[in-house]
Amino acid sequence: MTIAAHEQPLGPSAAPVIAARIIPESEHPIREHLLDREALKVLYRLRDAGFKGYLVGGGVRDLYLGHIPKDFDISTDARPGQLRQLFRNSRTIGRRFRLVQVFFRGNKIIEVSTLRSSSEFDMEGDDAVLPSNNTFGTLEEDAFRRDLTINALFYEIENHTIIDYTGGVEDLDRGVIRVVGDPDRRFTRDPVRMMRVIRHSARTGFAIEAETLAAVRRHRDKLGLCPPSRIRDEVLKDLQSGASRTWAELCMRSSLWDALFPLYREYLQSEHGEKIRDELLRVFAALDRLHVRSHEEEPLKIPDFFLLATLLLPWACRKFHLPETNVRGQGFHRLSRLIREEVDQSFGEPFNVQRMAKEAMTTLLINLSTLHHARSQNSYPKWLKRKSYYKDCSRFYDFYLETQGVASVRPERFAVEKAPAEAMQVVSMPETVEGTSDSSARGRRGVNPAFSSKKQGVFGLRRSRD
Repeated sequence: MTIAAHEQPLGPSAAPVIAARIIPESEHPIREHLLDREALKVLYRLRDAGFKGYLVGGGVRDLYLGHIPKDFDISTDARPGQLRQLFRNSRTIGRRFRLVQVFFRGNKIIEVSTLRSSSEFDMEGDDAVLPSNNTFGTLEEDAFRRDLTINALFYEIENHTIIDYTGGVEDLDRGVIRVVGDPDRRFTRDPVRMMRVIRHSARTGFAIEAETLAAVRRHRDKLGLCPPSRIRDEVLKDLQSGASRTWAELCMRSSLWDALFPLYREYLQSEHGEKIRDELLRVFAALDRLHVRSHEEEPLKIPDFFLLATLLLPWACRKFHLPETNVRGQGFHRLSRLIREEVDQSFGEPFNVQRMAKEAMTTLLINLSTLHHARSQNSYPKWLKRKSYYKDCSRFYDFYLETQGVASVRPERFAVEKAPAEAMQVVSMPETVEGTSDSSARGRRGVNPAFSSKKQGVFGLRRSRD
């Protein structure tokens, strides 16, 4: 291994350069042909334009571990405005820090960010939450502002080396999850980092470093300082990861579960706590089976409201005696209203769940009993089959049965529906039409109006026979 000072002059006020560990190509497993073709195009264009470009974060981590990265993110010393000039097929996004998305055919997007400074380390105060003051910085500063050491690595294509400021390569070799810097300070600045520690441990199977795990337990209640929608989005990522069972186990062992889902606290501490814990783990095991299948064969998509409802399944079954409860008429509406109120109070508000999603979750839970008793009678009522929500409720009940060990929900029930070929056919029209200006022709975006030569027409419109 080589130790060298890797300089990135991005301003006269840059912090003193720290020696980086430079790992040559002969001592790491990443090869250029393993990189995404579009990511290589971006990196080479940056180089040819005189800028520095690096593959960063999870892409380097996954390639080092022999996995195929989900995303190939790139950092550079070029500023967003320079990137927009360099890549015409791009757009700028983000409010807290500007990113440039470069578009390629096939809906492929490569995100390019300018190296950021570690200005949060200069902040004073014991309990200050990280403000929106990120600024451009050096390679070293960018490394030290990242959450975990294994995500703070850079791969550059000029010499095919890995640049490591934080000991991330050593942690990859040892199988350790460790926070960059002081974990107490980093978790205070951004409590969501605790969730990322658990997530990456679950996905990689790595052990959490003792000091980092102790800090998670000390600061778990600070998650309440974060925006609810941000916590919800992080939880959804974990439910979709294919490693949610391990994630849940780690959350429970680290005490993060109680901070995230206080609605389960009473039940898990009761005499039936171990049974409820096992029910939760069976829920997550069923989700993992479906998501692993989605990576191997045809793509699957489980709606967000469905995922959140599965998270509530053991709680709802205990609180409302589902699916044994069998009510109809006014009793059904009273129970539905009660479930809706409890879901809103105990989960909807704390996680900023949208109203439509809460309604959909309530519909899944209340109809669990309807389908359960219909199944016991081997007869599903026709009125229920005609309902727009029957498909989702039926899938949810099949999912419930899998958690009870009765049967396995078929993955193809969540297959992404392909648009019919007829809907994909678009009739183009000339750029200019006689009697119209260029701008009016462009305003129709190249699609003909819905005229028809049939007598009855379409939407009352008929094509002239003249």
